[in-house]
Parts: sequence; C-alpha cells; structure tokens
Amino acid sequence: MPLIPALGSFAERVFASEVKDEGGRQEISPFDVDEICPISLHEMQAHMFQMEALSMSMGMRKKHFQGRKTVNLSIPRSETSPTKLAQLDEFISSSSSYENVPDFQRVQITGDYASGVTAEDFEIVCKGLYRALCIREKYMQKSFQRFPKTPSKYLRNIDGEAWVTNESFYPVFTPPPKKGEDPFRTDDLPANLGYHLQMKNGVVYIYPDEAAAGRDEPRPYPYPNLVEFLDDMNFLLALIAQGPVKTYTHRRLKFLSSKFQVHEMLNEMDELKELKNNPHRDFYNCRKVDTHIHAAACMNQKHLLRFIKKSYQIDSDRVVYSTKEKNMTLKEVFAKLNMHPYDLTVDSLDVHAGRQTFQRFDKFNDKYNPVGASELRDLYLKTDNYINGEYFATIIKEVGADLVEAKYQHAEPRLSIYGRSPDEWKKLSSWFVCNRVYCPNMTWMIQVPRIYDVFRSKNFLPHFGKMLENIFLPVFEATVNPQAHPELSVFLKHITGFDSVDDESKHSGHMFSSKSPKPEEWTTEKNPSYTYYAYYMFSNIMVLNSLRKERGMNTFLFRPHCGEAGALTHLMTAFMVADNISHGLNLKKSAVLQYLFFLAQIPIAMSPLSNNSLFLEYAKNPFLDFLQKGLMISLSTDDPMQFHFTKVYMWHLE
Repeated sequence: MPLIPALGSFAERVFASEVKDEGGRQEISPFDVDEICPISLHEMQAHMFQMEALSMSMGMRKKHFQGRKTVNLSIPRSETSPTKLAQLDEFISSSSSYENVPDFQRVQITGDYASGVTAEDFEIVCKGLYRALCIREKYMQKSFQRFPKTPSKYLRNIDGEAWVTNESFYPVFTPPPKKGEDPFRTDDLPANLGYHLQMKNGVVYIYPDEAAAGRDEPRPYPYPNLVEFLDDMNFLLALIAQGPVKTYTHRRLKFLSSKFQVHEMLNEMDELKELKNNPHRDFYNCRKVDTHIHAAACMNQKHLLRFIKKSYQIDSDRVVYSTKEKNMTLKEVFAKLNMHPYDLTVDSLDVHAGRQTFQRFDKFNDKYNPVGASELRDLYLKTDNYINGEYFATIIKEVGADLVEAKYQHAEPRLSIYGRSPDEWKKLSSWFVCNRVYCPNMTWMIQVPRIYDVFRSKNFLPHFGKMLENIFLPVFEATVNPQAHPELSVFLKHITGFDSVDDESKHSGHMFSSKSPKPEEWTTEKNPSYTYYAYYMFSNIMVLNSLRKERGMNTFLFRPHCGEAGALTHLMTAFMVADNISHGLNLKKSAVLQYLFFLAQIPIAMSPLSNNSLFLEYAKNPFLDFLQKGLMISLSTDDPMQFHFTKVYMWHLE
C-alpha cells in the first residue's frame, strides 16, 4: 500500500530535514510473563463477576467492589481492522493482572476514538501503523530476535488468521552451567561441518563446499534483501513525517500518560499497601540487572584507585609494560609519569565525567585514561597488553564477586571488537578463557565502535568490507568448526549480543540508499552512516543466527546504542532491526516513533546520569515520561567509573 507517492524522493527530503534540524528467568521473559499479557475486557468482566459471586457465597462482602467505582465511558463501536489496531495500546497499557489486584479502581474507555483525526485519516493512520509493525515483526523473525506476542496476536487478528505460538523464531541463550560443571569445558564442542565461507557485498555467505561457491549456490539461509530493506525504510521515513499520523500518535501518547496519572491518583495507597505486604522483597533484595554497562568502566573510581595502589604494593618490580625502546616495571611506569600511587586520590585520578564533558564526546573518551595517561589505560583497562590483560581481568572478577555477594545484582558488560584485525577475536577469547573471567551473575556483550574512518585514515583497512570481515568471519568459522577454535567457541557461549557504539552526534551526511557503495567499494576515509553500519551488522547477525540455531548453539541479539543524539533515522533503523536499544532519548522528538516503540514494546535501557554528563540535563530526561506512557524501559549505569561515586549503582530493576 503506497502511503505517499515517490517514497524514495520523499524519504530523501525527510533525511535532509533531519540533518538540518538535528540537535547536538527465560529466553523471551519480557513478553512471556503472564502479568504482562493483558486479558480482554470480557475476560476481566467475567472474572469480576466470578469473584463477586464467590465473595457473596463466602459471606465476605455483599458486593465485591463496595465503595469502589468503575467508570465506563462507552462509545458505539464497529469491528474494523483499524479499530482493532488502534485499541492495541489499551491492552498493552492495561494493568498487569486483574487477578492479583482485583480491588484497584479502574477507568474503562471503550469504542472507536480517532484522537482528533478524520475517519479517512484514521484509516490511513492505522494501516500505516499496521504495516510498520509487520515490518518489525518480519525482521525480528528472520534474525531470531524477539517480537512480543500481544502485538503479534493483533496483527494475526487483522489478517484474519489464528495466532499460534511459534518457538522456532525464539532466540536461544546458553543455560547456566550445572553445579560443578566447568564453564570453560571444550570436550562437548560439535564436529566440523566443512562449509565454505565467503563474504560478498558485506555479508558472509555459507556454501556447502568450494565448488558450490564457484557456482554461487549458497545454503538456503535467510540472506538480506537490500531493495526490500530500503523500501521498508523509505516507507517508515514517510510515515513518521505524515501529519495525521503525528497528530494521532501524539494524542494517544498523551492519553496513555493521563491514564497513568489517573491510576496513580486512584490507587496509590493500595499499591503502597500491596508493596508493604510483599514478604522478603524490597528495593535492596529485588532482582536488578544492568543491561547497559561497559567493561572498561564497570568499576567505580574508588575501586580502580584501590586496585592501582594494591598492584603497586605487590608488583612494583614486575615487568608490566613494553615500549619500542625497552620493557618497563610498574615502578618505572609511574616514574615515567612523575607520580607515585600513594599520592593518588579519586580527584587526581580524574576519571569522573562532569559538566566539562557536556556535548564533548572527545573529552568524555579521555576520561578512560586514569590521570590522563594512556599508559595506565593500556595497563589496567585493556585485554591485549604485555601482561595479557591480567589486571583488567582481575578487576572484572572483583566486580563479579561483588555482584555474587550482593546476590540479587547482575550485569552484562560490553567488550570491544574493532574490526581492525582478524586476530582480535582470538586474542579476546584467549584473554577470557586463560584468565577464567567467569561470573554466574554476568553475561557478555560485544560492542563494535563505528570508527572505520580512523582506521582507514591510518591505512589499517583497505575498505569497509574488510572491517566487516574481521568482525564476523572469525565467528562464522568458529561456528562451522568449533573444535578448530576451542577458546572462541567457549567464549561465544557467554555472549548474548552485539552493540554498535560511538558518538551519534557526529553526522556523516550520507543517506543509505541503493546508490550507496557496497562495503568492498567503500574506500574513502569518510565514515558510513549509522544506518549503513546497522544494516550490515544486522545482516551478518541474521545469517549467523540461522547457522547457530541449526547447530543448537546460542544466538545473538542486535542491541545498539541508539537515540542518544543524532538524527531520528537512527531510531527508525533500530525499530526495524534491533532487538532493543540503549538510551533512546530522541524518541521524545518523534511521537510516531515513540508510539511504535510502545506498541512493539521494544526494551530501552536508559542512563539518566550518563546523559546528564553528555547530552541532556537530568531534569529534562524523558525517563519518567516514557515510564508513565508504558514504554518498556529500564535503568542502567552505562559507565560507573565515570558517573557514579558509590558502590551501589543505579541498577535496572527487572
């Protein structure tokens, strides 16, 4: 259904406008838990009547809701497909479980309501939102990422089809090791498949053998379709710029926020009572998971300072650093820096981000250098150095021990793969296995910095395709033949996904289109756009997940940093291909995208303290607004070393 003629040219105008106006438990638990899957109005009423009859028969009360009122604002309703989709947000934003909280007061609004648009525009809006959700569902299923079952049920209902659970599309995660089992065991690795791998147009293709590669007959995995992707992207660009859609989504979001405020006004005391009556659960002993934290800054500044002093006391005469001229002991390293660890304080360590880093991502990156010395960063916060990352591994294991001691805290640190060399995966997995960096309260993410332009300017890479090859080909090889890559195969079991990171406020000025050079042809020093990076990362993850799922291995999610700054096209791309995102601040600039993120219940890990030091003041953060509207958000630390003072961080409440 063409929403607007000439989508391609219209999308280019939207993109140009964005550039101009840009400001500086289980695998799919978020969607499987019964409490988050709302029941229908009829089921709710039937339950209320059943409970009322039960209460009367037991002589408890004459009426189940005595002293309570339920306001029912009824509007005549026609069972049209647009109406069914329009009321999807009613069910998503409904109470978690009427069975658990039957005494809460409710305000029910039923019937058709077009939120200030004409009937004709209302139908166009709903058809546009329907297609947008279908686009996301398609890419999530192809890549074995998550799409919640509530919207899926409504999409099948609109299609006139019966919805059935299809677990073949679910992601696969590595189960925790059994008691006494070695998390680094290699005796159970699968055999070699003997497949031939070849990167073509930025995507790894899998062939049964070299002869099949010569005939260009790859195995039947879901390979990306660039024309289809660009068509979907242009449709979404047109949708988020269409007037009636913006009006409708803005009003629906206001309505969702108002519903929360009414619920809070009516039931605040009842919720507080429920909270107090919940045994053995409060803020300190409920489960907390930090889903956005970088390994190089996962410790607080006091922890890092204490470790530096401790290492100096023990290893001052140990050779720990190498330059072109000579190898240096730890004492010589500090002598070269004209300092002594005893004199260091948290303030002189200077790793904490403050107002001086606001809108200055370059200064923020410098905060990873203790006392401004890159030598100390290489020594204490890197996996590849003269001592094979021993100090960094020890710090992370100490952080892990703190999580285990706290019992209810979990984290998902990110380690970097840059794509500069094909040996990076081998070195990183060797560091992980040799130092036995395992914690039952941790899983791991791989972050890929978008710094191709830096590597190309120094002639480390001939083209962008080589960077993609260095990032993904080793993982494919370890999946095809795990026994030839035992350390990497073990490491991949503990990885849950890939992240794309860097300063989003830097704009390449390039719009991803059919005219864009293929990765092998991208030889300039100019950095590709955010969408270009995301598409090729997603495409390789999609093929990789198909291969790994076929082998019974864990799959990976695409979980990029997105919406912290930059153009709205970043968030639009993430809506299409990302399982979840980190930050998402710029959703407040687009009612359409914000409403789509709500309907699809896309998880967003938000970091208000991080944003306060980089892009957005704390008081202006949309975290609370997103919470009230029903978006699936969580709190995360991002970088405790830069943003936190104490050992107890602002954790994500699961």
